[in-house]
Amino acid sequence: MRRIITLLIMLSTSVGFSQTYDIDKLALELAFQEQDSLKVETSLKLIKALYEADDYERALEYILKSEKLSNNLNYKKGIAEIAYYKSLIYAQKNDYINAISGYNKSKALFNTLKDTLSVAKVNNSIGLIEIKRGNYNKGLDFSLAAIKELEKRNLVKDLNLAYSNLANAYYNINLYEKAIEFYLKALDVQLKLNDTKGINESHSKLAELYSNKKEHRRAIEYYEKLLENTAPNNDSIRGQIFPKLGGEYLKFNDYNKATKYLITGYNINIRTKNQAGLLLALNNLGDLNLKQGRLQTAEKQLLDAGTIAKKLNNKTELLRHYKLMKSLDSTRRRFDRAFVWQREYYELNNILKKETKIVSPIITETQKSVKAIDSETNNIIQDVNPTNNLSLEEKAQIDKKLDKYKLLLYALLAALIVVSALLVLVYLKRNSNIKYMQELEEKNIKIELENEAFSEQTKHLENVNNVKDKLFSIVSHDLKDSLSSINGFIDLLKDGSLSREEFDNLIPELSENANNASLLLFNLLNWSKSQMQSLEPKPSLFDIQEVFESKVKLIDQRVENKGINLVDHSLRDFAYADRSMFEIVVQNLLANALKFCKSGDTITVSNHISNGSCIVSIADTGVGISEANQKKLFKSSSFTTMGTDNEKGTGLGLSICKELVELNNGKIWVESTQGVGSTFYVQLPKSRPS
Repeated sequence: MRRIITLLIMLSTSVGFSQTYDIDKLALELAFQEQDSLKVETSLKLIKALYEADDYERALEYILKSEKLSNNLNYKKGIAEIAYYKSLIYAQKNDYINAISGYNKSKALFNTLKDTLSVAKVNNSIGLIEIKRGNYNKGLDFSLAAIKELEKRNLVKDLNLAYSNLANAYYNINLYEKAIEFYLKALDVQLKLNDTKGINESHSKLAELYSNKKEHRRAIEYYEKLLENTAPNNDSIRGQIFPKLGGEYLKFNDYNKATKYLITGYNINIRTKNQAGLLLALNNLGDLNLKQGRLQTAEKQLLDAGTIAKKLNNKTELLRHYKLMKSLDSTRRRFDRAFVWQREYYELNNILKKETKIVSPIITETQKSVKAIDSETNNIIQDVNPTNNLSLEEKAQIDKKLDKYKLLLYALLAALIVVSALLVLVYLKRNSNIKYMQELEEKNIKIELENEAFSEQTKHLENVNNVKDKLFSIVSHDLKDSLSSINGFIDLLKDGSLSREEFDNLIPELSENANNASLLLFNLLNWSKSQMQSLEPKPSLFDIQEVFESKVKLIDQRVENKGINLVDHSLRDFAYADRSMFEIVVQNLLANALKFCKSGDTITVSNHISNGSCIVSIADTGVGISEANQKKLFKSSSFTTMGTDNEKGTGLGLSICKELVELNNGKIWVESTQGVGSTFYVQLPKSRPS
């Protein structure tokens, strides 16, 4: 690496030395020349070398001396070249008035000399100035006038400037197809010239343009090329690229890559305090979390994005913010707020449309036609201008012709006024229609939102009704069976029908029924809450080992009665989740393991750390689960099988486990072989997710 840096320094030093040597050589040659015309030619070479070396002050010194000498000699080529280079320096100093004046002077002289190449170069330079000043149509005219001559001679440096000018102009007047065409041409030339700055700018613009055209694969291609050419420590460019690249992957629902790029971009922009890049990252992160159902996180990110967008007056991102907020509130069924966001979006979108509105091509073409006719009329008038040598008859004929052309001109002006009046009337009528259509559209949107609200309420009521039916079904069968059994024991005790020895023998069965009823009740309550979307976790740090110890004690008697070995390999470790929810998960998984084990089987509980997470496992050497049945586990629809001692279940346990684990930002999965046993894994975070 050190050798490469040394080589680059030596190379840049040698290039700089070579430039200095050429300038000194030309200055020395100029000092010893006696013939004035040769002095002008040498001075022009020296001025060009100084301009290319960015030494504008010394270049101006030689320009002033050479200008005086060229004027004395009436050397038109020298005067034209000097005026051109003086204008280039004025343009570099942002003195556009003097630059344009000098360009026009040099262009007029080059035209008299019929120097088409120099005229093309001047047109190209004027085009650049006009585009920089925001006069895009004017800039386009000049740059397009230069292109043919420059392409014919394959002047790559000048073509680079011309193509870039045209691409920027087309981009700024929203002619994106033409902008892409010229950015691609510019990129081709920049690669030949190894113009790193130009290559990066072309990659950036092409990526943005393809994104606007919804050609997201091509946009990704150019963003990634831009990223390859950007130094790893260049946070100003990387802070802009990462959020945009993440946004492109989001269009394909590639959430992993989108998350990677968006979080990296967010961190860079937070570190560099780059508000524009942070705005892009927050809007895209909000969109990502909205699509993945993390509504609370999405809302916070989108609200932050809205604040920054208003502060920066970034109307494009603010419009996107309104659209995402409308989707968020619609998802949460807050339709009154969704309607407010929809109205904000609609109003801002209309403002943006008005700002980017292009002048009617009919008016432009009419103006061009009138100018052309005026020009032709003036030429004819100049051609037939009377002189003292004309006779009275000839003068009368000329006057008649003049009257004829004047009449034609007045007729055209009258026609233009009539056309303009018609266009104004059409415009006013169109505005009135647009306003009426907007009012209708707003009413339609409101009705649609109200219909959505009614539809959602209907679905919600249907879900509640289904939950109620399911709840009653389970209570009337499974829970009723367990409670009836317990009541039967109590009745026998009341009647004194049981001896002490018989009672002691029935205690394990009584305990089993009580545990089954307790677990079933836990599952029913949590399942009904989840179906009605009222489960809210309350996370905190707690010791995994403590939970295992308490839950293992609950099933000690049942494990002993069934002749099963229970091995506790749990370690002291902490997880960040809702403890009560985790306890329900462990209780369900232990009950399942016990249910599908036979006498002599083993249940093993353990936990270990992996990538900053806490992973819990409950393994058994029971009957195992077939591949077909593994696919049915964790589903919301109830699925259950009989235990080894014909134990019954509701089919809710594992679906409740999955929901409770995911509410706590965790994962649950199973590995099982039929006839060998099963292992259920639960992964939970060790700290609050960022």
